[in-house]
Amino acid sequence: MSLRILVIDDEKSFGDMVTTLLRKEGYTVEYVTSAEEGLKKLMDGGVAITLCDVQMPGMSGLDFLREAKALNVLGTTIVMSAYGNIDTALNAMKLGAYDYISKPFNRDEIILTLRKAEERERLKRENTALKEEQEKKYSFERMVASSDAMMTLFRTIRKIAPYKSTVLLMGESGTGKELTARAIHTHSSRSKQPFVAVNCGAIPENLLESELFGYVRGAFTDAYQNKKGLFEEAHTGTLFLDEIGELPLGIQVKLLRALQEDEVRRVGDTKSTRVDVRVIAATVRDLAVEVQRNAFREDLYYRLNVLPIRIPPLRSRPEDIPLLVDHFIVQTNKRLGTNIRSVHRDAMKALIDYDWPGNVRELENTIERALVLADSDVITLDMLPERLTEPKGRKEVPYGSFGLSIKKSQRHMEETLIRRALIQTEGNRTAAARLLELSHRALLYKIKDYEINDL
Repeated sequence: MSLRILVIDDEKSFGDMVTTLLRKEGYTVEYVTSAEEGLKKLMDGGVAITLCDVQMPGMSGLDFLREAKALNVLGTTIVMSAYGNIDTALNAMKLGAYDYISKPFNRDEIILTLRKAEERERLKRENTALKEEQEKKYSFERMVASSDAMMTLFRTIRKIAPYKSTVLLMGESGTGKELTARAIHTHSSRSKQPFVAVNCGAIPENLLESELFGYVRGAFTDAYQNKKGLFEEAHTGTLFLDEIGELPLGIQVKLLRALQEDEVRRVGDTKSTRVDVRVIAATVRDLAVEVQRNAFREDLYYRLNVLPIRIPPLRSRPEDIPLLVDHFIVQTNKRLGTNIRSVHRDAMKALIDYDWPGNVRELENTIERALVLADSDVITLDMLPERLTEPKGRKEVPYGSFGLSIKKSQRHMEETLIRRALIQTEGNRTAAARLLELSHRALLYKIKDYEINDL
């Protein structure tokens, strides 16, 4: 099957000549006389290579490159111009052109340029096919991994998914607890029913009960009509309770009853409603320790801890990082319309060597940042955040560096813990304050005092 070539040139005699020449070489050619028409052809799809003039009335060739790139339809493009100079060529390449050719050109010159572009297209297709094959082999419900720890997790998900038993997911922030919960739901008999997710730490305490269990009209000042709670919304499906360790003790009692009796009572109601819900809870806290501290009910802990699953942090499985990086590049290219193709080996080494306190979520955000800042189609070391490229010694300054000064060592320790908490909570200061066991006000004061303004 011959490649489809799009020729864009306002000079009709030249355009007709190029079209005839390329058709004789076996290419399928479409010819238009304006960049605006060319843009419409690209948006219709199917064009493999575009030959575009630079100097045209209306939209110029460089403007065409900008528009096509913004619309995410810019493929392999060769720019042509009779007014060629090195600056025009460089500008075209920066805007995404594959190559630049000066007019007039002879037959061999244009055919050689097209053959190189054709080879590039073939390599792109092979690379895409290989990545898709790799994705199928190493992905499981949007989770990408090849490590033994994650393969064990995937097997566990398949094994427990068919049962209604409560699952407790444990792991650091950003490890993929909600993705794991969704995978369990997808592989269960409830997959066609609702999956309802709620972050227990994000809802004010005075609203939690009505959110979870609903309310009846007149139950409180603004209760103008009956409202289902999340348990009822998830009826016959799955309810995912994220950050379960943040639940106040008063709500824990009501949750325990709902799990034991398979029924809920709306705020202000006098009767209970039966519900059929599979509950999956998740936490970054060690609930066994919280039980000892009397911050979490022991009976609720055992009710939730029927099928415990611990999700490994990213630093314990560095072999998964290259796979994840490729996956995030593909996904982010699609979403943002960027065109990053690879990662330089020095940048990949920095990504693999970093500890990732924010886990997979931090890695995903780092890759998106690199794609947005990239000046070429390769992620290089200078596109990564400083925390990934700075010497290891700067990340954790040994306490001996401050001599015997308790005050200086304490300040360093506090700043380090605050930074870790902010990274783990993606800058959510309320959540970070809870992790640090500080008041929100005290945390804000310390952030200002330590001049932490880069997170």
